[in-house]
Amino acid sequence: MLKKILILFLLAGVGLIFFDLFQSYQSASELTTTAKYYADNGAKEVGAANLVSAIVVTYRGLDTLGEVSILFVTAAIISFVLKHKPEEEDKNRVIKPASEILNTATVFLTPVMIMVGIYIFINGHLTPGGGFQGGAVIASAVLLIFLANPKFHLNHSIIAFVESISGVAFVVVGALGLIMAGGFLDNRILGLGEFGTLFSAGALPIIYIFIGLKVGAELSNIVGILAQEQNIKN
Repeated sequence: MLKKILILFLLAGVGLIFFDLFQSYQSASELTTTAKYYADNGAKEVGAANLVSAIVVTYRGLDTLGEVSILFVTAAIISFVLKHKPEEEDKNRVIKPASEILNTATVFLTPVMIMVGIYIFINGHLTPGGGFQGGAVIASAVLLIFLANPKFHLNHSIIAFVESISGVAFVVVGALGLIMAGGFLDNRILGLGEFGTLFSAGALPIIYIFIGLKVGAELSNIVGILAQEQNIKN
């Protein structure tokens, strides 16, 4: 009974907070000073057609570094907690075969999904998307493989290599921005090029490639660890 009363008080408190926020909410009729600066000067300074993603990577580069670091720590914790030795796997575990539709779809869709993921983070400075989105699409392709074949073994050594190289390269490019331009991850260490073309926005496409590879590797590693956990004896 006491537990139910506490839950009711908690829900009432949360409801009161949201009600107060709703009552005091006022829609913005104009851009803030920072947003107005981005809108007026972002395209000229960054040289990217996709200004939203460009802001996240350049003006707010330290935030992006923090987000990538959080994802890395999450993947590391999952690997540490769920890591098992190969001999602990249940070799005799019977797994119901995937349907022919799923197997066929995996064969055809996996390379397409990887190509789409690469396209998304290479063109992140031109179209909606970027490193995080492209990396997530690549990891979805890995997930599809595990759905079709739960006993598929992901090469964690290659994943770790890609993750490490892309992470180090990302930080190096960011540091070059401090040395050669105006701040961390400043894309102007390279020429901005012609606005709206693939080779534009300075180092932004290169930064997106490293972010995409790192995010894709980390999410794929998480998927692989969770899939491996399903093959462990109870």
